Amino acid sequence: METTHVNARVKKHRDTLRMAGLRPVQIWVPDTRRPDFAEECRRQCLLIAQADKADISMQQLMDEALADSDGWME
Repeated sequence: METTHVNARVKKHRDTLRMAGLRPVQIWVPDTRRPDFAEECRRQCLLIAQADKADISMQQLMDEALADSDGWME
């Protein structure tokens, strides 16, 4: 049966990853197929934009962090 072959390959792959010191983690993410997804993104972006306007120190922190990244991508 082909399913058994696939299961064996997946198990071998997972065992290899575990031997490399990794472990599986399950995460839940927003469902981008939901009809209200785009509107929720817009709502959250507007909240963030409002917070950014009110907190100048955050923009300064981000600018400093960006300036400190020289040489990271060489």
